[in-house]
Amino acid sequence: MDIALLGGTGDIGEGLALRWAYHTSHTVIVGSRDAERADNKAEEYATELDSRGVDSDIDGAENAAAAARADVVVAAVPAYHLTDTVEAVADELDDGDVLVSPAVGMKRDEEGMHYNRPGAGSVTALAAGAAPDDVAVVGAFHNLAADRLANLDADLDVDTLIVGDDEDAVETVSALAEGVEGLRAVSAGGIANAAEVEGLTPLLINIAMNNEGMHDVGVKFH
Repeated sequence: MDIALLGGTGDIGEGLALRWAYHTSHTVIVGSRDAERADNKAEEYATELDSRGVDSDIDGAENAAAAARADVVVAAVPAYHLTDTVEAVADELDDGDVLVSPAVGMKRDEEGMHYNRPGAGSVTALAAGAAPDDVAVVGAFHNLAADRLANLDADLDVDTLIVGDDEDAVETVSALAEGVEGLRAVSAGGIANAAEVEGLTPLLINIAMNNEGMHDVGVKFH
């Protein structure tokens, strides 16, 4: 499968790119608004994997070109860039493609991080509103610690909650998630439930900020 990571030069994009290239045989396309930056990051990731004896399949491209090549497109951008990013690549998304949103809207004050719920109800709902009607949208990977994800020496042993209204798309993204060693996909229902999933992220950040040794805290459901 071909996976495009729009904003794949950022923290969560780096972690997903490295893990998919390390644990699976999928082609990973690192996207950026700047094609040269995408190429440089793809080369950086490939060098890291080569040092571990992995012959990876990672390319870099401008976001729209990356989306045009992919079956699954991950909008690995901050929530405030999400709508613009999806709209910028909308013409390159085809019927049957899956758009994945890991973004969470947050705001910070002296007490910590708080979920900033958009008017659409959730950031995943924002992505669904910006995507073409024939492209399924799935929310996933919201609650993963980016540093832990990008550290290939770290065991994950965490869950990622998946939300989506298209059953086939949810199955596709769940399979991609579980292709990463130590990552389990757990269905949390439809996009109407996305706010509850996204709201876990600021909670986890607050736990990490207030407890020594819990910098890369994640969730595991039993």
